[in-house]
Amino acid sequence: MRGTALAAALGVVATLCLPGVAVAAGPGTDRAGSSASGASAGTGGPVEGTVRRLALEPRSATEAAVSAHGTERFGLMGVSWKDAAAEVQGKIEARSRNAVTGAWTQWVTLEPLKAGLDGDRPGARGATEPVWVGAADGAEVRVSGGTAALPAGLELDLVDPGTAGRGGAAKTKPGQGAAASGARAAASAAVAPGPESTAPRPDVVSRAQWGADESLNNEGPIYLAGGKIKALFVHHTAATAPYECTDSAAIVRGLHVYHVKTNGWRDLGYNFLVDKCGTLFEGRQGGVDQPVMGAHTYGFNSESTSVAVLGDYTNAGASPAALDGIANMAAYKLGQYDVDMDGTTTLTAGATQKNYAGTSFTAGQPYQFRTVSGHRDGFNTECPGHQLYPQLDTIRKAGPAARLKISAVNEQPVAPGGTAKTPGQLVVDFSTSTAAGLVNSFELLVDGTPVATVAGDATRVATMLGLGSHRVQIRATAKNGKMSTSLPVTVEADVSDVKYVPVQPKRLMDTRAGLGAPQAKVGPGGVVALKVAGVQGVPAYGVTSVVLNVTATNPTEAGHVSVYPNGTVRTSASNLNFTPGQTIPNLVVVPVHDGIVQFYNSAGTVDLIADITGYFLASGEGGTHMNVGPKRVLDTRSGTGGVPTAPVGQGGVLDLDLSAVDGLPAPDGITAVVLNVTATNPTQSSFVSVYPTGTTRTSASNLNFTAGQTIPNLVIVPVVDGKVSFYNNAGSVDLIADITGYFSK
Repeated sequence: MRGTALAAALGVVATLCLPGVAVAAGPGTDRAGSSASGASAGTGGPVEGTVRRLALEPRSATEAAVSAHGTERFGLMGVSWKDAAAEVQGKIEARSRNAVTGAWTQWVTLEPLKAGLDGDRPGARGATEPVWVGAADGAEVRVSGGTAALPAGLELDLVDPGTAGRGGAAKTKPGQGAAASGARAAASAAVAPGPESTAPRPDVVSRAQWGADESLNNEGPIYLAGGKIKALFVHHTAATAPYECTDSAAIVRGLHVYHVKTNGWRDLGYNFLVDKCGTLFEGRQGGVDQPVMGAHTYGFNSESTSVAVLGDYTNAGASPAALDGIANMAAYKLGQYDVDMDGTTTLTAGATQKNYAGTSFTAGQPYQFRTVSGHRDGFNTECPGHQLYPQLDTIRKAGPAARLKISAVNEQPVAPGGTAKTPGQLVVDFSTSTAAGLVNSFELLVDGTPVATVAGDATRVATMLGLGSHRVQIRATAKNGKMSTSLPVTVEADVSDVKYVPVQPKRLMDTRAGLGAPQAKVGPGGVVALKVAGVQGVPAYGVTSVVLNVTATNPTEAGHVSVYPNGTVRTSASNLNFTPGQTIPNLVVVPVHDGIVQFYNSAGTVDLIADITGYFLASGEGGTHMNVGPKRVLDTRSGTGGVPTAPVGQGGVLDLDLSAVDGLPAPDGITAVVLNVTATNPTQSSFVSVYPTGTTRTSASNLNFTAGQTIPNLVIVPVVDGKVSFYNNAGSVDLIADITGYFSK
């Protein structure tokens, strides 16, 4: 077939890529009157479309034609016949006349559709693919070259999509827009909201907004068995006539009317459509958030959804805006079901057939597909076009971090939507199927507010929680700027009997110098034990957890370090992920068993450094954690915090007075603060230490960085008279600090 072939759900519903558009129009006689064809985009209510049918005049047993040189305006046309199972021998060609210029288009071949694309439906007609022709007022059709008699009831179908003004399609946010009517409203009332997605729901022009005539759809939607979408198929409508984006809603209405009134289908076949400007349209009714059974990819509709791009992409690729629209919808729909849009999935064939590449499918057998596939991957068709098909890989990689989820809280496994408990410290392990090189950063959200940020190769982040129940999530920002957010877990924090004791930052371990561990790099699979209880002022007994700033430096291979309690089985969780030559820190809150914690290196060799900043007691004296912010309290780029508007130079010390920060008690009521500290614009490799103002700085560091690097880390630092100090070792660097909490006396 020239532009596309069949596309349907076996025994349920189907549609196709719709090729062969002409820019046409012309005068002639029409037996059915109607309103003028509209080329509008947005509307506030249903727009009634009409189909005018002109009988083809037989020229012989195998040839027929119609010439209508003065029709009412129409926008889409096709040819149909009475018996859906009958086949038309020979070539069916059509052309149209532009209503403005009077010019006739070239002849376009219309390809017949296979019967039963939307199941066995009474009254269904045989038909060709429709072609969008824009504003036309004349048409000609000819059927010739066949050897068998033509089927009865051959007609030219001229679709007027109706006029809805030219104001453009008004997008809506989720939950906004005019309510659906008819069967869609009744169906929606009976269906619970669809699952939450890790990706944001894109703006979509609703059926009500593009003017769907819901009186055509009185059967209601069908939902996927099992309610799970495993793949998204990309199509093109193959409409070659040039169109403005203000025409898009009219094109969608024309397809809707043709699919229902001419083909006899239950509804518009595609789940979603997108135009060249990136505007997304709701297709088949049933709910944007629901797993609606569409009519798009013959044999594979029962486990998938679809997006069709308005236009023909056989000779030219889709616009960046259209690709972005597809990617946004794919991320949202697949993110509802924990599916990676750059991954693979297994679909069960619903029909025995071959696809465009010649791969054979047998009904009932499983086959592997890309989670974002082209129509041609499932069916023998050129759709979505020779130029759009190679662009699918760009779409697959254009999404946010996929399959983002929290896997453990305080080293205890937890499922999305689950509940965990903590005495105050919060260590979250998370994962994503997206490669670390494609992720810029991860944020820890507590009750919707970011409280800590880690690099894109991290898998763990820590903070402290105040008393009560908290909604905890991870938000990822990909390097393409797109965001995804994990499904939440609930963390119940009971801090009434747990106290935090901050200490002057002190170095406990440095494998470069033999401090606290052998003077040697930790090898692949190596484990180093560090005694923390009874050392450097930490009590020998009663300590439940310690807070360590751990730094990995001089790694020879990409790997990770895990810090875990002595005497326990190490899990797959990691605290630091690094690449060769990288120096990277991270704050670690780790439980203490037998007064010892363990450090594991996964690959290559690496030097490890650990500085203690505080510990937790099950009882006794100590501070209670309180949430605040996050609030920016320091930024040397702008002078925030009353500091000079200048980078901190080599050996420079910056004192930050926190006494004026809203939400903090008087300085004598604070023992320590929780800061997310970021170093940016460094001119050379260096480190920053954060310590109580007025005390002697130790060798402990909080951030290690290289020239040009931007790196954050969570810091818990004691406070003296409401002040903390920042020291830069070498070069110059801008410093940023956001407060997320404090410990009260």
